[in-house]
Amino acid sequence: MSKIWFVTGSSRGLGRQFVQAALSRGDRVAAAARSTASLDDLVAAHGDAVLPLAMDVTDKAAVFESVKRAREHFGRLDVIVNNAGFAQIGAVEELTEQQLRDQMETNLFGAVWVVQAALPYLREQRSGHIVQLSSAAGVIAMPLGGAYHASKWALEGLNEALAGEVAGFGVKVTIVEPGGFATRDGKNPDPLANGHMAQPDPAYDDLRRRLGAVAGKQPAGDPAAAAQALLKLADLDNPPLRVLFGQGFYPMIQQAYADRLKMWDDWQDLSAEAHGRGQDA
Repeated sequence: MSKIWFVTGSSRGLGRQFVQAALSRGDRVAAAARSTASLDDLVAAHGDAVLPLAMDVTDKAAVFESVKRAREHFGRLDVIVNNAGFAQIGAVEELTEQQLRDQMETNLFGAVWVVQAALPYLREQRSGHIVQLSSAAGVIAMPLGGAYHASKWALEGLNEALAGEVAGFGVKVTIVEPGGFATRDGKNPDPLANGHMAQPDPAYDDLRRRLGAVAGKQPAGDPAAAAQALLKLADLDNPPLRVLFGQGFYPMIQQAYADRLKMWDDWQDLSAEAHGRGQDA
């Protein structure tokens, strides 16, 4: 049976590829984006199978209205893809309050509004699959990405909790963690060059130069292949809670987790000291 998708951030990048892949196999898609002009060709090609929705995920009322409209248009919702987001780049000291709030409003709160809008329909039909686009940056952290990491790490915890909350309603949750994909003119994205940049403080210029020398050097993934992988995920009866898209970051993640476990183990004496002798019940 064909599926009904609701995809945010549909106008370009991975989101656009997800929409195209779903439509190409006969599924129907509510494609949400701040501007839907880039979806005109898909509407011309697929007609009523695609519902373009002009929507900013930071506008809670607009999100709820768009999800409602999609449900009314197609009759049900099967796969909810939270894809909209951006990367704020800058050292923690460089970030303005507004930059940090904007990062969280889009990447975290925008995803929450979509989930809250869709869940009543998914619970009612006792089925559905929520796919959250996180990032390799949601499980490891590097200098100059503090705001972006904070938003993605928050999404990881939020969706892990969500998975336990909705499993009893027949609703599944998968956190997709992409590495670098060639979504800009066929090139591997360099976040130091393409992200939203904070006003640089010269104190961090040397760090920027060193990171810039290695940024974007991981092999670029193919967005079309990622879209086909997403289709496979959507068709699984028992999808994973987490899955990496792309292979370039896997060794880094393995090392990061090994280092984290070793650090906790190395400091077990201090952990026990912090616990104290305990309190009688």
